[in-house]
Amino acid sequence: MENIGALSILLAFCFAIYAVIASVAGKWTRRPLLVLSAERAVYSLWVLLTIAAGILIYSLVTSDFRLSYVWEHSNRSMTGMYKFASWWGGQEGSLLLWAWLLATYSAVVVYQNRRKYRDMMPYVTAVLMSTETFFLLLISFVATPFKVMMLGKGIVAADDGNGLNPLLQYWTMVIHPPMLYLGYVGFVVPFAFAIASLATKQPGDAWIHTTRRWTLVTWMFQTTGILLGAGWAYAVLGWGGYWGWDPVENASLLPWITATAFLHSVMMQEKKGMMKVWNMVLVSSTFFLCIFGTFLTRSGVVQSVHAFAESPLGHYFVTFMAIGIAGTLYLILSRLDYLKMGKKIDVMVRTPAELRFVLGHNPFPDKEPAKVAVAFLCEPPPKDLLKNVFPPGGEQVELGKREIYIYYPDGMGRSKLKLPLMGVAATIRNMNTIAKLVDLTDN
Repeated sequence: MENIGALSILLAFCFAIYAVIASVAGKWTRRPLLVLSAERAVYSLWVLLTIAAGILIYSLVTSDFRLSYVWEHSNRSMTGMYKFASWWGGQEGSLLLWAWLLATYSAVVVYQNRRKYRDMMPYVTAVLMSTETFFLLLISFVATPFKVMMLGKGIVAADDGNGLNPLLQYWTMVIHPPMLYLGYVGFVVPFAFAIASLATKQPGDAWIHTTRRWTLVTWMFQTTGILLGAGWAYAVLGWGGYWGWDPVENASLLPWITATAFLHSVMMQEKKGMMKVWNMVLVSSTFFLCIFGTFLTRSGVVQSVHAFAESPLGHYFVTFMAIGIAGTLYLILSRLDYLKMGKKIDVMVRTPAELRFVLGHNPFPDKEPAKVAVAFLCEPPPKDLLKNVFPPGGEQVELGKREIYIYYPDGMGRSKLKLPLMGVAATIRNMNTIAKLVDLTDN
């Protein structure tokens, strides 16, 4: 069975390479059937990795100690729950989990968008499969989970295995790593859409809706994983203050912070077409911080109870990140003009003299200043603006030069007054604020 597992991974590696080449070539040569074949390769890859993962899990549960991975991370005395958790308890198995989750996400993305974003999807597929190719390269040729125990030229089976690290045999550690991986791997999808939008210079921001939904789901997984990791660190390692967590737990915070910022700032792009460059930086940073966190765990750079021993994988991760960051920076810098295109934001400027004029020509001097508001406009208001305005709560409205004075007897928050300012840029301040601004300019 180990041969079937190894062959499945190798075939998946070939399919991933084909998907990258076919999707890009199909896009450039305008051959939709070639793009379609790349998407079919994604489905095939998922099936192959599911077979490989199933064989490894079966070997762990049945204590097949012919496999070196099973011998190193499992034993007969472990419960079924921890035998299953051994899938991600070691270097090779966790890489397979990473690759399988990415294949799953990729298959879902391709299926969901089989009729949408057809201009972008070839590049989305290419980015997803390029990342998949990197991880399959590692588990195909560098850290295979199907390495067998050899004695001379024959395969041997040990009587029992070493077992999982006792510190990792805690109930949250059965859930915590998969949750973190669901977050780490999931952030590849928003990054893929971002790169595809840059490559195709998407005229609109419709793809942002899909990206934000994916980011929200993966952010939720990441948050859950971090909280579970905090519980494990508290109960098993002993609490040493917030930054006294295990280093690997701290590394998982980095992409979480940038993803949180992206979730907030992307709303500005959805509503006003702003912050496009910043959002590209945030979504790209989140992806590369996920890869960086995975690198820290596997390179031996940091000492951690669930970081793996020093291995040659670190060089592969550094190379992958260097190429990826360079390519991303090139795309962002070469598309700066496109990214800066958006809705025009009007800026209203008033000199100190103009503010004093507004304050001195208040048509409601006997009213409470907090209840008198001034709507500052870029242009003088039309003389017939108030023709069809009927204050519902006793509000009073007067026109100024480039202002509209409004008195709210019950306060602005409770008023139902609607002014016909649709499409007109305006900013509103009450008289107290204006008076403070005048004092500041005088001082």
